[in-house]
Amino acid sequence: MSGQRSDTREKIQQLALELFSEQGYDQTSLREIAERLGVTKAALYYHFKSKEDIVASLFQDVNDEVDNVIKWAEGQPSTPATRQELIRRYAAMTRGRGSALFRFLQENRAAVHELKTADEMRERYLRLAQLVSDPEAPLTDQFRARLAFFALNGGAFVLRDYDITSEERDDIALQVALELVAGSG
Repeated sequence: MSGQRSDTREKIQQLALELFSEQGYDQTSLREIAERLGVTKAALYYHFKSKEDIVASLFQDVNDEVDNVIKWAEGQPSTPATRQELIRRYAAMTRGRGSALFRFLQENRAAVHELKTADEMRERYLRLAQLVSDPEAPLTDQFRARLAFFALNGGAFVLRDYDITSEERDDIALQVALELVAGSG
């Protein structure tokens, strides 16, 4: 039973994320999400009371994954190899739904800006930025290392006009991110 509930929850999240990204957060209604899923609005309410609840659940899922990456990194020695592995783990996390969530964030900044979960996410990313840069390195090198996250998060956007698959975009972004970290000390 909980497996079916989880599957429905994930289907709602995925469809809502697609609609939010395509149409915009404000232009998407719960009724439309329910209709596209082929369920009643009451069935949708069983899982989520509002669009804000859906977005908060998406952020929470990503925050949990980011917390796992942070926990792993904090338990490792601060070495170039650890910093590169941190980037690899983060990149693996951002593929798939993570990529769609970042696209949603870029396209719906105004709607997301007010959500408390967005603030929590920003705090996690600051911690990741601290973990990926060597605090003893010059500021230019620390900045270069932190740019690795922008390469990963922005790869789909920056490379969207190229006729390549999303996997190829992700691979290119990862390669650039790893080079940024390697070149930072």
